[in-house]
Amino acid sequence: FMRLARFRRDRTLAHVVPLVAFMLVGGGLTAITGSLDGLFRDHVYLSWWRRFPEHWIYPVQTLVAGGLLALWWRHYELRWEPRKLLFGALLGIVGIGVWILPTQLYDWWEMKEAEPGGWKQALGILPRREGFDPDIFESPAGWWAATIFRMLRAVIVVSLVEELLWRSFLMRFLLNPDGDYWAKPFGVASWKSYLVVTTLVVLIHGPADWAAAFVWGSLMYGCAVWTRSLGACVVMHAVANFLLGWYALSFGKYGLW
Repeated sequence: FMRLARFRRDRTLAHVVPLVAFMLVGGGLTAITGSLDGLFRDHVYLSWWRRFPEHWIYPVQTLVAGGLLALWWRHYELRWEPRKLLFGALLGIVGIGVWILPTQLYDWWEMKEAEPGGWKQALGILPRREGFDPDIFESPAGWWAATIFRMLRAVIVVSLVEELLWRSFLMRFLLNPDGDYWAKPFGVASWKSYLVVTTLVVLIHGPADWAAAFVWGSLMYGCAVWTRSLGACVVMHAVANFLLGWYALSFGKYGLW
């Protein structure tokens, strides 16, 4: 019990572990299912959980990371200041507009190549049709369960775990790695923290999203610096991910999420 109490009191773990656990659970389960080719593969006669393991891996990720967030909730500085939250929401709309623009250009330009190559592919001008598709479920209950868990994962869990690590912890840590970095207020700007944090945000995404992720990461860094509000950053991320999910479902762009 003493160890658990110390574990819960550790502010750094509270900000770092949820995202690390989220990535380890997702990456680990994906690697395991990928290595068991005889059990998990896309074959029309197999059950959905064997054909499309992402539909149960994502809920597991959501529950594990959500449980860790609940465990450490008292450490998070989520100040709900209406004007700053509104500013974050507006930046989220702008940021996700930039993110979906390349694949929308693919449709507007009526391109036929699945892999156009060159600068177009580097900018993410791709169809983005293959990905998380809840239409694999024939029953409405299955469709809604998959979609709700996917939205919970993207809108709530991802928004929190990423902003807690990138903006609330890492921006501070880079300012004073050998001292009391928690003494630094949220949102202090420096070129070092901007370049490191934004580069890491870009690299955790696939190459097709690198250009958009750079713009997104820059806007999010700006939100942290301009508002000095972790809550505004979380709202920006949540609004953007909700709109991305809506767009993916509405236009069949399942590769975006």
